[in-house]
Amino acid sequence: MLSVAEIMTREPYTLGPDDTLADARRLMNAHHIRHIPVVSAERTIIGLVSHRDVLAASDSTLESHHEDHAAVPLSAVMSSPVQTVDEHASLRGAALHLQKHRMGCLPVTRDGALVGIITDSDFVAIAIHLMEQLELVEPEEGLEDVEDEF
Repeated sequence: MLSVAEIMTREPYTLGPDDTLADARRLMNAHHIRHIPVVSAERTIIGLVSHRDVLAASDSTLESHHEDHAAVPLSAVMSSPVQTVDEHASLRGAALHLQKHRMGCLPVTRDGALVGIITDSDFVAIAIHLMEQLELVEPEEGLEDVEDEF
């Protein structure tokens, strides 16, 4: 059985609840990521901010209540509580959970502390790899017809 720990991104980029929307935007743009776990000083996950959350907050009246729109704290826009997965959980189970709940990621924990993140993009990469492997072992198209003629 493959576990989440085998494909998760270890030590994901994180921010704290007092960091801002501007901080989240910068981090997402700099590292081409769509999800940022929001953690306490003890690395306990307390929220999650997605690219969609950042965009929605930027368009909302939430920012208009702040003089400096970039100063909106993540605690005001983050999703909480956050569903997480243990690093030893089955990869298949995590994929089914993401699909069933239409989630883009699951933060990965060990003894309650954040140790990684697994995203829908990770599962797309696995699917591509598996398709490539299948293409290597499948007979070439039309080859069966040639064999039948002999």
